[in-house]
Amino acid sequence: MTPAWVTAFLDLAPEDHAAAVEHWRGVTGHGLSAPRGDHDEFASYLPPGADVHLKVQRLSDGPSRIHLDLHVPALSPAVEDAVGLGATLLDEREYAVLSSPGGFTFCLVTERSAIRAEPAVWPGGHSSSVDQVCLDVPPALWDAEVAFWGGLTGWPTREAGREFVRPTRPPEMTVGLLLQRLDDPQPQVTAHLDLASSDRPAETQRHVELGAQVLSVHDQWTVLRPPAGSPYCITDRNPV
Repeated sequence: MTPAWVTAFLDLAPEDHAAAVEHWRGVTGHGLSAPRGDHDEFASYLPPGADVHLKVQRLSDGPSRIHLDLHVPALSPAVEDAVGLGATLLDEREYAVLSSPGGFTFCLVTERSAIRAEPAVWPGGHSSSVDQVCLDVPPALWDAEVAFWGGLTGWPTREAGREFVRPTRPPEMTVGLLLQRLDDPQPQVTAHLDLASSDRPAETQRHVELGAQVLSVHDQWTVLRPPAGSPYCITDRNPV
């Protein structure tokens, strides 16, 4: 199975929803679709002239988190492949909900998307874009998760030191994946969003003005806490 597209999903606790939705409108610079779903719980950010790659969901309960949708041509063969690689099937309707060997929830969907979004250009000339879902993997689950996501996507993987493995997505795809090996022995795999930026200090200041708080600054990325929802990173990766 090779996904044709990846969509990042912000799953928002009820108390986080309104503030988080507005924060990410400012982060992306994109408009927001009308709400949909049985309880108006879903919406999509709308990049101009491109296909959706970031969506939001208001949860009924539980903490805010991230999941991802992998877009596949046909559901049943993709589910069979994923389960054969070690995934657990949690639910199947017109889409399928699964968890990875390390407990990270993802969906298989058949929605067709193919047009990559251009990075947003901000006052001062720097650019940024939502770039990847980073899977935060505890040490005991590392080997299984690396093997699983490499097999599931069919993308070549490359190591970036002992800490990171990147499945190399096709160049026409807006959102990709990164696996980060944690030192923390947390019980299961979690995730956060990474943005790419041509000027990390300028982009960080823009997010602070949107209400985010800087948690830590590293050689190649900065960790921020939004006004509501899960922490995320701004990286030095080229948004183009």
